[in-house]
Amino acid sequence: MRVVFMGTPEFSVPPLEHLILNQYQVVAVYTQPDKPAGRGRSLASSPAKRTALAWKLPVVQPVNLKGKEVVEQLAGLHPEVIVVAAFGQILPQSVLDIPGYGCINIHPSLLPRFRGASPVAAAILAGDEFTGVSIMLMDKGLDTGPILARAQIPISPQDTTGSLTGKLSLIAAQLLVEVLPRWVNGELTPQPQHETEATYSAPISKEEGEIDWHLPAVDIWRRVRAFHPWPGCFTRWQGRQLKIIEAVPLPEKRPVEVGQVIAMEGAEAVFGIGTGDGILGVLTVQLEGKRTMSAVEFLRGQRQFIGALLPLT
Repeated sequence: MRVVFMGTPEFSVPPLEHLILNQYQVVAVYTQPDKPAGRGRSLASSPAKRTALAWKLPVVQPVNLKGKEVVEQLAGLHPEVIVVAAFGQILPQSVLDIPGYGCINIHPSLLPRFRGASPVAAAILAGDEFTGVSIMLMDKGLDTGPILARAQIPISPQDTTGSLTGKLSLIAAQLLVEVLPRWVNGELTPQPQHETEATYSAPISKEEGEIDWHLPAVDIWRRVRAFHPWPGCFTRWQGRQLKIIEAVPLPEKRPVEVGQVIAMEGAEAVFGIGTGDGILGVLTVQLEGKRTMSAVEFLRGQRQFIGALLPLT
């Protein structure tokens, strides 16, 4: 089967490699244009592009898919199906109409819950016990097409957006190679999504990472996990950004001022911070300009930190 694959971040790599290893003819990999990265701001290729080049596959990096020449080039590849995994661009109807078996999208949520840009983080923020992967037939809407298959996994208390995305990527890869032949052979009937159950996940901004200590400890804990690795959850200490890398809500109920740092004894964390409801125990931090370190190590160099009152927002 002739396949055009469209993907950009690390999430897209396992599905692409599973297609290759299962003998699908990937005639081209479409991915986002190279972008400046790092301190030197030199152009960096996407994970999907690096994978495609390693397998000696043609790579196409259009700014968008709306131009007539871009659509004609894609149609000239004669794909029987287009597989999309976090490509980062909306596919116009002119592209959706090209492959005989349609355009199939891999979405890391249990659609119709958390359509949109940040479904993995949204599931953690909501405190969901489960999430999963949906493989859908694309239409002109945003993640609104009928579902071909779903797979569900639990969200562990230790999961971050980074770790959970990695798990979902591997599940998506396996599900894709199970679904494609069944779809082509007419064994699957796409199931329409229930619009009344639909929710959306908006893009996350860097500013959302700043901690509002008025929130309950459980909510801040979820944000620490949901915003890892990007944009990170942070507060400020002595004029520098202090990232909270790992944390845990503590059951202790002693009265603590919101934003106040206190020493903890016999607890999972060596220090905690007062919140709008409960205490957030801090396990791992990164002070601006420094490496990531444990809370114990951080306190050795910042003895005046205990008792401090952190900015509330």
